Amino acid sequence: MTSRTRMNVYFDPALLKQVEALALRRNISKSAIVEAAVASFLSGDTSEKLEAAMSRRLDRLGRQIGALDEDVAVLGETLALFVRYWLIFTPPLSDNAQASARAKGAERFDGFLQSLGKRLATGDRFLKELSRDVDSPAEDGGTEAPKTSADPA
Repeated sequence: MTSRTRMNVYFDPALLKQVEALALRRNISKSAIVEAAVASFLSGDTSEKLEAAMSRRLDRLGRQIGALDEDVAVLGETLALFVRYWLIFTPPLSDNAQASARAKGAERFDGFLQSLGKRLATGDRFLKELSRDVDSPAEDGGTEAPKTSADPA
């Protein structure tokens, strides 16, 4: 058993509460926490450890930003393709048909908002589904759907 020397120190009450809370969370003594903090403060390689930890965090953030960039690119292409199809295949309406088209559009938009709300509430995400579909081989032997003359590509 190692010998220990007792030392009396004074803490700011707020700092002492943080030490006590950490001791309860980790189920270790307050002395062990203070000893580890002092050892870390006195060790010469603290800055290298901090730099390594920061580097790991920055690498993780970089990967997350890369994934977000990819998601935004997919969303942009999806929206552009939808608008392209919509503009190609939606005929102009006559003046007397516009009122009924607006009413039907408002009804469809309400349905869209309800569906969107349900998907967001359940955690379903289009990009997750898309990546699962792209990552897994197609059930029809991996062949792509044939293009039709209606495809504007």
